[in-house]
Amino acid sequence: MTDNYLPRIADASLTRLLRSSGAVLIEGPKWCGKTTTAMRLSKSFILMADPDQHLNYQKIISAKPSLLLEGETPRLIDEWQLAPILWDAVRFIVDKRSAFAQFILTGSSVPLNNATLHTGTGRISRYKMRTMSLYESRESNGQVSLGELFNGVDEIKGFSNLTIERLSYALARGGWPQSLNLDGETSLDIVSNYVEAIVNKDVNEIDGIEKNPTIFRKLMRSIARCSASMANNETIRRDILGEDSTISAPTVSSYINILKRIHVIEDLIAWNPVVRSKTAIRTTDTRHYVDPSLAAAILRINHEGLLKDFNTFGLLFESLCVRDLRIYVESIDGEVFHYRDSNGLECDAIVQLKDGRWCAIEIKLGSGEIDYGAKNLLKLASLVNKKPEFLMILTGTNIAYRRDDGVFVVPIGCLKN
Repeated sequence: MTDNYLPRIADASLTRLLRSSGAVLIEGPKWCGKTTTAMRLSKSFILMADPDQHLNYQKIISAKPSLLLEGETPRLIDEWQLAPILWDAVRFIVDKRSAFAQFILTGSSVPLNNATLHTGTGRISRYKMRTMSLYESRESNGQVSLGELFNGVDEIKGFSNLTIERLSYALARGGWPQSLNLDGETSLDIVSNYVEAIVNKDVNEIDGIEKNPTIFRKLMRSIARCSASMANNETIRRDILGEDSTISAPTVSSYINILKRIHVIEDLIAWNPVVRSKTAIRTTDTRHYVDPSLAAAILRINHEGLLKDFNTFGLLFESLCVRDLRIYVESIDGEVFHYRDSNGLECDAIVQLKDGRWCAIEIKLGSGEIDYGAKNLLKLASLVNKKPEFLMILTGTNIAYRRDDGVFVVPIGCLKN
């Protein structure tokens, strides 16, 4: 357990899940802090990726897998997917003991289909862990609470000290815990190394089949160029054709699925509300990396480059905001979507809670498009049968306030859950 641990929003969420579940599975990308957080909540652990114990663990698994599950509870099984049979063993023991908070499992990839015998429904809860939000990395002061806005706050105030330069750096560095205590270019090396590990190692481990790293790199670069857009697989394939005419549609689909399995990309699904008009609602997902720093790294653009290319900066800023919103919203029992209809009306983020309450959020890096964003939000609110709790423009600016039309303007450097 590290002494410089920064509290995570996941801490409280996982504690709550353990109170009502026999086991909790923490899924998420490598290096996002799953193991560190899980070890703080566990009383014993086993690290399946430990190379010194690998052969010993395999012998035990082939003889009696349940031996690896013996220990004080909650017991952490780190990187359980390296021995998928442990899933069924955990499920069986949870049934047998009939008690909560027995196991915590972490996984950086999803095993191949049929690797386990049982889904774990009713025994094993799932939690998606991501990289750190700006509030968790202490770059947002948290003066505006998303949860409080849903509870009826009418007025807000706040001032973000996050300058555009610091914001570009935070984006390029990403929310990787290991990078937060490093300075300058050293912190940026973390995400560059991560991308190289993905291309040359991680994508091969998912199914044991060696992939072409050149094609994979081109695919990831294309996805980065399509950040915050509704580009489908065929659009991405056509984009890659300019660099490689040999890539096929099945290869693109297969490779994108692998990136999802290792939690590198996490697309934003479309919202489908009941609207007053006969407008058709588009159902294509919006493309996003799990952390915008991955897109910046694969495009080979650093924080200084972003300040010279505000088009790319704006697209990746939207991904950063979506990342933070997902982290915040999950802690208040909600989910994030996007909206677009056949008339071209779009909304970058829709937050809907389990009780049906919702809000609409437009994401604008600068102040120049705030009026346009507010107009879009008000139009969307007029179309949906159920009234939103509030409307928000999430920005890279500094001052939080409520406009005369009721729309909140909130700097990302002021937001928290």
